[in-house]
Amino acid sequence: MDHEGETPVADEQAGQVAHDPATPAALAEFMSQGWAPVRPLAGGPSAAAPFHAARRRSLSSAFPGEWIVVPTGNPKVRANDTDYPFRPGTDFYWLTGSMEPDAVLVLAPTGDGHEATLYTAPRMDRSTPAFFTDRRYGELWVGPRLGLEAEALLGIACADVADLADVLQEAAGSRRVLRGLDSTVDAAVESAEGDAELATTLSELRLVKDEHEVERLQEAVDATVRGFEDAVAALGEAKRFEHNGERWIEGTFFRRARVEGNDVGYGSIVACGPHACTLHWVDNRGAVRDGDLALLDMGVESAELYTADVTRTLPINGRYSEIQRDVYDAVWRAQQAAFAEVRPGADFLAPHRAAMVVLVDWLLERGILTGEAADILDEKAQLYRRYTLHGVSHMLGLDVHDCAEARNKVYRKGPLEEGYCITVEPGLYFQPDDLTVPEEYRGIGVRIEDDLVVTADGYRNLSAALPTRADEVEAWMAQILS
Repeated sequence: MDHEGETPVADEQAGQVAHDPATPAALAEFMSQGWAPVRPLAGGPSAAAPFHAARRRSLSSAFPGEWIVVPTGNPKVRANDTDYPFRPGTDFYWLTGSMEPDAVLVLAPTGDGHEATLYTAPRMDRSTPAFFTDRRYGELWVGPRLGLEAEALLGIACADVADLADVLQEAAGSRRVLRGLDSTVDAAVESAEGDAELATTLSELRLVKDEHEVERLQEAVDATVRGFEDAVAALGEAKRFEHNGERWIEGTFFRRARVEGNDVGYGSIVACGPHACTLHWVDNRGAVRDGDLALLDMGVESAELYTADVTRTLPINGRYSEIQRDVYDAVWRAQQAAFAEVRPGADFLAPHRAAMVVLVDWLLERGILTGEAADILDEKAQLYRRYTLHGVSHMLGLDVHDCAEARNKVYRKGPLEEGYCITVEPGLYFQPDDLTVPEEYRGIGVRIEDDLVVTADGYRNLSAALPTRADEVEAWMAQILS
């Protein structure tokens, strides 16, 4: 029911919630006046624009004569009328550089390729009452967005997303859609077998990183290094919290990620003591105690959305115990063996296999496993996985587990290529209740993870600034804590 004496403006419910008051016509009229001219938001093309254009050309070449539709996705509701912070769809961003929600890239076939158009929403500026009534998109609620001005910044033709439905309806010929991101787009174009091939092709095109991408990854890693330094400096304060010290460390790193990048690239893992034996411990509801290890798996997502993924396992009191160092050194040696296998042409799984040989030898030496190493390492057995659990490497880029739709024969069972960015992260995890493990090892989890780019003659360790050898870790921590 309208409030007495109010004549609400038309469509005022768009972008509003239950507790918002109705908008009298007099207020709408008053709000429409007395504003300075709308200021343009975009300058010239961004430095990344030529790289995005080249990527669109590579996708165009893969599907000549076909329509290609790549949405970014919509805001996701967190609870009731609040949304999660919007993060563009990975493939869409890779092709456009646009951060706007609800946008859709369309590549329309032409005689010699495709014509690219970015369908996006115009600004909700002072020209419509929505600028102050729409809490999801109005500029007084969320700030200005680029809208159609994105054309100047991104170097791509822009059109009103309201026109997209008609364009898709009139599109003749084969149409491929990247599905699962925008239900409206999915409904507008009938599903086709070729849609899955589009998703696969995009992942495989993204396997080799261009120069701009590697630079952005290095930025993310450099900020992550500083975030780890912050985390070590915060250990003393974190010990004060009986139950949530891990979250103090998590929050410390998050501050660095938000200041120097866009966000964290994934939920930070701050796992102290036996929590380190839970691979994806993101609850971070635990104490930080002297004598325990802290497994920190964290990464800054850069302003252009490329994420680092780095892990260090640190002694909270600054010194590894004899047993902790025994486990840690085994993992460190495994990582060094894995590094030696990273080069163009090598099997993607070669670093994993090399690391497992080192870890199995150590497990046999400690009597945790018995038998012949070859039998334990055999593909039909893999008994070592009780204590290692995961693979050593994955692709890294705009997603922390990048290029996930690539075919197995190209990715996991294919060769490494120059320009691939991968992690190398062996680990050992001895569950607190595992009776196959000597008691003194139970509850210890160790992972060491670095981010590498494959080069013409081997690799470059993007995260080499963070030490990994045990004595160097102790010296690094001592310097920060002094």
